[in-house]
Amino acid sequence: MKRIVVTGASGFIGTRLCDVLRQSGYQVATVGRGPSATFRWDYTSDAPPEAFESAEAVVHLAGEPVVQRWSAQVKQRIHDSRVRSTERLIQALSITRDRPKVLVCASAVGYYGNSKDHPLPETAGPGKGFLADLCREWEAKADLAESLGMRVVKIRTGIVLGENGGALKQMLPAFKAGVGGRLAGGTQWMPWIHLDDIVGIFQHAIANPVNGPLNGAAPGIVTNRDFTAKLAAALHRPAFLPVPKFALSLLFGEMGEVMLDSQRVIPTATIESGYRFRYPDLPSALASLKL
Repeated sequence: MKRIVVTGASGFIGTRLCDVLRQSGYQVATVGRGPSATFRWDYTSDAPPEAFESAEAVVHLAGEPVVQRWSAQVKQRIHDSRVRSTERLIQALSITRDRPKVLVCASAVGYYGNSKDHPLPETAGPGKGFLADLCREWEAKADLAESLGMRVVKIRTGIVLGENGGALKQMLPAFKAGVGGRLAGGTQWMPWIHLDDIVGIFQHAIANPVNGPLNGAAPGIVTNRDFTAKLAAALHRPAFLPVPKFALSLLFGEMGEVMLDSQRVIPTATIESGYRFRYPDLPSALASLKL
């Protein structure tokens, strides 16, 4: 039985991914801070090399939540939980005797910054700002695994839609109450993906000879205005109360401005690698969920 090691396994994506991998016949070992982890590890300490011995692949999902009010301390934790943890993961892999063949590392569409209406396939360059700089540095640390003879895949994840967590968990109370609405003007592109598809892309990256970045966003990208209208329609509720920019800034500070960034992400390399989306458009994705 092939063995897969997953960091950040207790998160929204990690929980579902581990379940799917086990159902697919893999033996799954988890690495993290929680008491249920197979191997205990905090990114402020060295990663345990023994966790990765004889594994087929490592999936690195660990990271501090980004959607919160940013302060200097919070931004440092967000940075270190991704960049430093990846650096220490690579250090552990470098001294692992029978190391994995593949590293599949999470990244984010924040790599592209605020790109307005420009289409963003995986070949597009990095943008500017805290998240873009973070993702660029994060991916660079993951790429160091290539010097160890490992195949490296980086999944630039968009807004993940699922029933028991992620963005919808935060959105649904307001929308169900009939007071949901677009963010500011709502013209910004909003790269989203169904939970089953982002898990599917990670599984696809493990099992297939894929390299480099893959955009973890559905091909049926919509603007925030369109997303708001379709979510409200799925719930049979109105959506006429936009959230003004000043309110986002008041609630989230700098993060509130980032929430208005526009990223027209296109999963070109993901599709060309052979992955087929289960939910390529928003109506089918929403219809599959118990909202």
